Amino acid sequence: MNDRKRLSLVSSLLIGLSSVLMIVSIFFPWWKMLFFAPQYPEGLNIIVYPNKLAGEIDIINGLNHYIGMSNFGAENFPELSYLIYIIIGLAAVTLITALLRNKKILYGLISLLVIGGLIGVVDLYSALKKYGTNLDPHAPIKMDPFVPPIIGDNTVANFTTHSMLGTGIYFVIAAFLLLLIPLWKDRVK
Repeated sequence: MNDRKRLSLVSSLLIGLSSVLMIVSIFFPWWKMLFFAPQYPEGLNIIVYPNKLAGEIDIINGLNHYIGMSNFGAENFPELSYLIYIIIGLAAVTLITALLRNKKILYGLISLLVIGGLIGVVDLYSALKKYGTNLDPHAPIKMDPFVPPIIGDNTVANFTTHSMLGTGIYFVIAAFLLLLIPLWKDRVK
């Protein structure tokens, strides 16, 4: 194979490490929303893993009922039933890329991850928009529709919410950055 198309051994190791970080990300939250109010000074949270929801979801659903928001639940997020398999598949493709050490395959992998990341952001935004704008008009407390932010703060009635990325997404970001290093390191001079 032409040496210009072949990645160095160090680059191959970085790509392999990227694959490991993708798998590690599965075991940590990818996104969370914290809710604070005078009656909940310790806060409530929704924690999103690639395959499940955690946190005080039942309490939050009980409170959201008052403003007419639909219940949060895994049944409303079909992605949670297959996202983990996509991550494992991407980690396997990343490992294969490390073994093949081919720049064109690396470019394809990076493109695939960028597209997947954009789809994930759009999917999360769509879910937040659906929850915040499809309020029951017969709810006890009338609210203007709103869209909770993916990252940042929001105030709804007497609740302040903080949306943030979870530890798992930072592993994914680190994995992605490790894929970019070989593009610079093994560039044609």
